[in-house]
Amino acid sequence: MRDAAFQAAVDEARDGFAEGGLPIGSTIELDGEVIGRGRNLRVQKGSAVFHAEISALESAGRRTHEEYGRAVLYTTLSPCSMCAGAILRSGFRRVVVGENRTVMGFEDFLIEHGVEVVVLDDEECTALMAEFIARDPGTWAEDRS
Repeated sequence: MRDAAFQAAVDEARDGFAEGGLPIGSTIELDGEVIGRGRNLRVQKGSAVFHAEISALESAGRRTHEEYGRAVLYTTLSPCSMCAGAILRSGFRRVVVGENRTVMGFEDFLIEHGVEVVVLDDEECTALMAEFIARDPGTWAEDRS
């Protein structure tokens, strides 16, 4: 059985995929409550910066460093350098990653800076990414070049 906050991140990824975007979702859980959720909106908004983690942070709004330090950030794909920086800047101490087979992000960077990183190796997250890459390799390549 999936944790409710992680399930919400997967739901965000599915919604993004249904909209024609990248199937990457993220949520933020604080004291047992999801306070932020988002999905990668690069395609939908024509944005270079609206990755799922950034969208979830935007949704959660202004919080103290102490609050984010107690929170858990869930993401369906290993965080990139921009998102890892935002994770550190916000003060998160724990990040749960759905999968890192499609791309290994900056997990080591987070770990080196004292963030606990848990990788679930979730099959649905991996399958959603594989389906997106097969359907739209050009959009996927935009962030990879």
